[in-house]
Order: sequence, then C-alpha cells, then structure tokens
Amino acid sequence: MRKNFKAVLLAGALASALALSACGGDDSASGDGSDASTLNIVGYSVLEQANAGVIEAFQATDAGKDVEFKESYGASGDQARAVIAGQKADEVHLSLEPDVQKLVDEGLVAEDWKDNDTKGICTTSVVVMVVRTGNPKNIQTWDDLIQPGVGIVTPNPASSGSAKWNLLAAYGAELGAGGTDADAAAYLKKFFANVAALPDSGRDATTAFTSGTGDVLLSYENEAILAKQSGTDFDYIIPDSTLLIENPCAIVDGASDKAQAFMDFQKSADGQKLYAQTGYRPLVDVGDVEVQGANDPGDPFPAPDTLLTIDDNFNGWADANSTFFDENDGIITKIQAEAGE
Repeated sequence: MRKNFKAVLLAGALASALALSACGGDDSASGDGSDASTLNIVGYSVLEQANAGVIEAFQATDAGKDVEFKESYGASGDQARAVIAGQKADEVHLSLEPDVQKLVDEGLVAEDWKDNDTKGICTTSVVVMVVRTGNPKNIQTWDDLIQPGVGIVTPNPASSGSAKWNLLAAYGAELGAGGTDADAAAYLKKFFANVAALPDSGRDATTAFTSGTGDVLLSYENEAILAKQSGTDFDYIIPDSTLLIENPCAIVDGASDKAQAFMDFQKSADGQKLYAQTGYRPLVDVGDVEVQGANDPGDPFPAPDTLLTIDDNFNGWADANSTFFDENDGIITKIQAEAGE
C-alpha cells in the first residue's frame, strides 16, 4: 500500500516539476528588472494560501499599486534547487535557512541577507501533532508517537524543510527530558519504525493524513490551523516541548525595488496580522487577533512549556544541517536509512 502511495506522490512531483518549468518562462534565476510591475515569488508549499491575503493587501497600498505577482510553491528544498536551475524569482520565502544558503552559495542572494531587524525571518510557527477528531489514540506527548500501533505521517527531510523542523523537535524533546544524544537517536529509531508515510512536502503530508494515512501528522501549527479554517476535520496538540519554526525570506539578486517594498510589508504589523489570521505566530506586536481554526481562537498562540530554538539548542542551522541531515553522515539521515525509509 505504501508503494502505491509513494508512486502517486512521485507522479504528482513530476507534474509539479513540469508545471514549474512551464510557468518559469525566463531562463534567468533572478529578477532582472525588465518588468518592474511583476514580482516573482518562490515559496515553500504551505505558504500559498497565507500569501493570498498578504499579496492582496499589499496591492491595495501605494507601494503595491499596479504590481502583479507570479507565484510558485512546493517543497522548500525543491524550490531552492529550481531557482538555482533557472526558475525566475524576485523573492524567495522558504522553510528554513539552509535552503536560502544554497542560493547565497550560488551568488543569487546577497551574503548579508540576514542583516535586518528580523534576521531574515518572515514567518514563524511551532511543530504540532495533528490527530484524528477526538484524539482516539490519546496522543499527547512525544513518547506516545512510538507506542505500538501508532502510524506517523511526516514529510521527507530529503526534500522538505518541514520534515527537518519536525525531526529536530522530536530529537530535542528527548534531550530536554534529560536524555543523551544516544537516547535521542534510540528514540528516533523507534519513531521511524512507526512512520506510515514520508511525503515530499508539508502540504503533501497534510493531504496524505486527511486522506486516511496514519494516526498522527507532524506539522506546522499554521498548517493545522489553516486546514481547519478550510473545513478539514481534525484536532491538533501543542506538545509540552516543541521547536520554534522560523521561515526565512530573501531578495534575489537583480530584483526591483518593489520586491523590497513587498518584503517590508510582509514584516510590518499589517502584514504579520494577516499571516497571524492564517495561523502564523507574528514577529511583531499585532494587537488582539482572533484566529479561527485555533484551539482557542481568542488565545491562538499559547506559549509551550519548553520552546526549543535552532540557535539555542542546535548551535544554528549551519551546524544542525550538517550534523543531522548531511546526505552521507547526518545522524538522522543514517537513522532514516537504517529504517528503510
């Protein structure tokens, strides 16, 4: 059954790649200023619906008047590779820093892209556990995920930034509970033994779960909230220990001034309030905001008991990415391979 599911995902990925190629048009990997009224936005998969309201609001401002948008969304790692391969982009808004760093290494994004008030971050969230309505298996903690008979859905870290956030949240929770690195690795071996599906992206993972695969989905809090806003029937749990998700955005070399104006709007209180309404935790004070789909719409973003961060608990992405996800020697890469996933 899993082979058939993966075949469907592969076919979808191939179709998406063809669509991306068709939409790309220009062979240039960056904005060349030839059409200053059009902005090309390349983003990670779960951002698409959230961006719709932000783009519309920006177009209603003086800075955004007459600006048209061309958008491309997909698994974060795949999107970075697409830009390197020639997909036109004025702004990239990806799942995690290493995907932007790939563009820096290729000379497509400036080395100082993080030298701003938000350190290059446009949106934030936390890792949550999405469960069937009523939580029939009473999943509350990370230990509950490795119990017999629990099927886990999480994206594949080979293509998805969301997957890396999820797996580091699981690893970090074990360390935070007093475990050693060996204990955390042992935990992940049991975790992967319970994996029911590893889709290519966060959005594909949500689709797999809502289609009936697995008992629990590891996801962004904002993805869970947005899905509930769209009528999807499930519950989500914010575990006692979770990881702060920070999604970076950067201007691609050669982009027009309009790209910077749009990014400034995204980070403004107005832009962040719109993102908050679709489930993202705001970067700045946006006042009271009611978020439909949240567990408590009036208090949509409660503080977890323990909130891990990449910088404080994993020594930053440059170290974490190589330590855990190097394609040959990464701790989690090896565990995943040993599990046959």
